[in-house]
Amino acid sequence: MWDTVAMQTRCFAAVQAAVPLAGLLAAACIYLPQTTTVYDQDCRVYARQMQLQMAQVGGFARCVNEGCIALLAAAGAVTAASAVVSGSIVVAGNVVYWFEKQGRCEAPPAAPPAAPPVPAQSGAVRP
Repeated sequence: MWDTVAMQTRCFAAVQAAVPLAGLLAAACIYLPQTTTVYDQDCRVYARQMQLQMAQVGGFARCVNEGCIALLAAAGAVTAASAVVSGSIVVAGNVVYWFEKQGRCEAPPAAPPAAPPVPAQSGAVRP
């Protein structure tokens, strides 16, 4: 009926052809925290803030069979780990920068309070 050895050979050949191609297209990426300075008009102060930035570290030029699969798995694990660690750094850094900004914030002068309304008189005044 079915020649399982021939099917396995064809399937293995297809995987061997696809995995190096995927390896050529894949690149190792990591997430890095980046600090920028922005001007806050409400407080009239320059404040720092952090955000995540993705960076490409490199690509896979030559890999075959299980080695390529291992490289792809390792690249995925490194990307996920860098996102978690760098994301935590960004959250903590932004909390610190928020407190720093609140300490330096120069709020605009408050408007003078409005005069209280004059109560209406209930009766008419007669001469």
